[in-house]
Amino acid sequence: MAYKADTKTTFEPSRVIQPIYTGGAVDLSYDGRILATCLSEVALLTDLSTGAHLARIEGDGEAITTLALSPDAKFLVICSRNLSMRIYALQTSQDDDGSITPKLLRTLKPHTAPVVTTAIDSTSSLLATGGADGVVKVWDLRGGYATHTFHGHSGVISALHFFEAASIAEPEGKSKKRKSRDEDDITDETTARYRLASGGEDGKVRVWHLAKRKSVANLDSHVSVVRSLDYSPEQNLLLSGSRDRTAIVWDARTWKARATIPVLETIESIGFLAGGQLLFTGGETARLRIWSVANGTEVTEDHEAGVETEAIVQVLHRSHLGFILSIHADQTLLLSSLEGLSPTSKSLATLSVIRRISGTHDEVIDLAYIGPERNLLALATNLEDIRIVSVEASAESSSDAPYFGADVALLKGHSDIVITIDTDWSGHWLATGAKDNTARLWRLDPANSSYECYATFTGHAESIGAVSLPHATPHTGSQAHNKPLEHPPKFLITGSQDKTVKRWEIGAEGKASRAAYTRKAHDKDINAIDVSDSATTPLFASASQDRTVKIWDAEAGETIGVLRGHKRGVWSVAFASASTPALTTTGEGGGASSAKGMVVTGSGDKTVRIWSLSDYSCLRTFEGHVNSVLKVVWLPIPAEDGGRNKRGTLVASAAGDGLVKIWDAQSGECATTLDNHTDRVWALAVKPPKVLSVKDQKLASAPTKSDGDSAMADADDEDNTPKDSQDQLTLVSGSADSTLTFWLDTTSTTALAATTQASARIGQDQELQNHIRASNYREAIVLALQLNHPKRLLDLFAAVVNGEHEAGSFTGKQDVDDALRELSDSQLLALLRRLRDWNANARTHDVAQHILYALLRLHPRERILNVRHRRRGPAASLFEEDEVNSSLAKGMAVMNTKDKVQEKESVKDVLDGLKAYTERHLTRLEKIGEERFVLLWALQQMQGVA
Repeated sequence: MAYKADTKTTFEPSRVIQPIYTGGAVDLSYDGRILATCLSEVALLTDLSTGAHLARIEGDGEAITTLALSPDAKFLVICSRNLSMRIYALQTSQDDDGSITPKLLRTLKPHTAPVVTTAIDSTSSLLATGGADGVVKVWDLRGGYATHTFHGHSGVISALHFFEAASIAEPEGKSKKRKSRDEDDITDETTARYRLASGGEDGKVRVWHLAKRKSVANLDSHVSVVRSLDYSPEQNLLLSGSRDRTAIVWDARTWKARATIPVLETIESIGFLAGGQLLFTGGETARLRIWSVANGTEVTEDHEAGVETEAIVQVLHRSHLGFILSIHADQTLLLSSLEGLSPTSKSLATLSVIRRISGTHDEVIDLAYIGPERNLLALATNLEDIRIVSVEASAESSSDAPYFGADVALLKGHSDIVITIDTDWSGHWLATGAKDNTARLWRLDPANSSYECYATFTGHAESIGAVSLPHATPHTGSQAHNKPLEHPPKFLITGSQDKTVKRWEIGAEGKASRAAYTRKAHDKDINAIDVSDSATTPLFASASQDRTVKIWDAEAGETIGVLRGHKRGVWSVAFASASTPALTTTGEGGGASSAKGMVVTGSGDKTVRIWSLSDYSCLRTFEGHVNSVLKVVWLPIPAEDGGRNKRGTLVASAAGDGLVKIWDAQSGECATTLDNHTDRVWALAVKPPKVLSVKDQKLASAPTKSDGDSAMADADDEDNTPKDSQDQLTLVSGSADSTLTFWLDTTSTTALAATTQASARIGQDQELQNHIRASNYREAIVLALQLNHPKRLLDLFAAVVNGEHEAGSFTGKQDVDDALRELSDSQLLALLRRLRDWNANARTHDVAQHILYALLRLHPRERILNVRHRRRGPAASLFEEDEVNSSLAKGMAVMNTKDKVQEKESVKDVLDGLKAYTERHLTRLEKIGEERFVLLWALQQMQGVA
């Protein structure tokens, strides 16, 4: 029996960049490592330094109203709109990944209305909750029961803060009284020292004495919602910030206002810095502002206010950490450095941002690999800014080094949503087009962290929906090739909703750019433009909603061809590279498709088409998507490696159905479907091969193996695993679900594994035949079960049952009895399944009954009833006790679809099947016996008559 390993195109999701925050409360552990965020009804725990997801706590069907992470990061409290509060114990894994396992301790209903705000004290023992019902409650975090209930606010509780009092005076006008019996019973010194400050929608701040169980101060000076509270133990001051645009500093000894600071902006968060000598505020202006507590003046310099979407909604600060974490309305988190901040500073520039974290990338519209190493990704995310993120883990151990998915830069300049982006051959130049009717060219220098706008192109009357730069690589050794940063692309092609295309000549930096020509291109919006990689006769293609694609001479601006055939608007177009092999036609001639090249298009008619640039005819039509095809790209042909990794021309398409499909351009069939998105997939990009510099090319061409290390190099060549995953094709898809998926081409790895498996199976199959010929029943039975060969196993048992029987044997051969007696649980269950199948057939039931009879005699009833199926690895042996034949275990066990279904069957199910057919056979035999008796009686009567 021959086995052939089928080579299939396979892609696996290697990494995913997904949202970590979509709004709501955020909390930070005391050491600044663990960040707790809300993702609708899901809570996420993330490592702030590496971006790794530590835990994901699923919700209860309702959105989270607030959450709190204990300072020691051992408890997480989640409150949701369905009035429930869940308390989780967090256990850190001992593995290197540092993942956290959440365990639900209890679920409570703390208030009669949703919980709005929470606070946990510094000892991680007390939890305070403030509800929309105006009630404040204090809970024992570990015990899960309420210790205090405070009434007094007339509206929603909006702020809570625990603090430890040193020496605080009682309110004036009240004489000291003898402690009551309840107070004498309180022996917890920690509780006696702690106070709880609460702020409400009524503009009042109340201070609650936990030991006396009552309010010791009612601070009434704000006229709007109190949003934030903080306490300075060094200065013995309480700080409150309100939406009435003021911050008030309260003396905790007398509970009188020491200073009122007119911040002149809505305050959402406030806190002390520098031992209580400075304070920060954050609110609607999207700026962290520093103020002096002594004189109430602002220390930071005045800067232009941010837009509404950038407003600060929360600020987290730990006194021993050197940064402030601010959370903004656009779901971004900024880490601002406190370095250089001093109480004596009279004027300070805005706090420098040391890291920017995108909580969500919103709807990913377009993306492109950038940088000379292609280790960065430019994202157009339904905003007016371009986000630059790292897609390569840094080799540096510093916590400041960018991790995979970390934000590296933000390109600001457009005044409306960016729709399209494109990059040149080097990755140093990025073109963007936006709804503000302008296009921009950006000069990117990641080595020096420089990302600047080089030129702005103004002239279109409506939104720019498509931009493209020339993709041809300059001649090796030329100045443009060696110093791409100093040589911008020669031109830029833009397409707009005004139905025109423009070619812009790119000149010196700062010089106004003018369009070389403007052409009326289509009758409807232009959705996509692509420039060919030809350096001699550059072409560009424009795709439009008018269902056509036009091919243009990029130099003259003249149409040289029109592609007609799509039934709806065309969303994407891409030229095949010059190295792409031509497709053989299906016509009578059987020749090549075109020596001039090809283009691929994706349309709203749910099809992908490949066109010839020779006669502009359609060569292939791919159907399979159930929604509009939004993006198409060609996949580069991998370099041949001794005949391996060789595959045909592939095209990738992304559609509104949330799927990415890989098409075999030659056969016209879908090679594979990639599914990891839940919404429209707008963007696709392929990581291009690295372009070597002159120095790198010399190093690459130099001999790399000496006589001394040739043996080691040869050993590496024999390794079946990929040497470097970076050499594998990487495809990235961006979706409207805010997710980026990086797909790794595992075709060669899958083919190698299939070949290895097939080779091992062939060897085992030959060994099985040798055992059968040599009458090695024990080895043959076990190996036939392992290789899933029911026919050969049946033939073996039939030969034994129908042959000469040895005395005292249940099956006919004593060796077969011994083999059946030594079967493991997995082998015994597999054999019972085979007997059930054979027993269901009238031709083979006789053999099945003989073997079943032998099993019931050789194994006790308890052993058979207690058989449990144990899942094994692909290379695990099915005959554990056999040391002689242990080499057979090196092959990979093959499990077909039927066996996967049978995995879920218990021994009871199998025995029920055997019982049903055995009773049927017994009934049939009884009927045959009765008919035989009648026949014999008739024959006797006939003999008597004769």
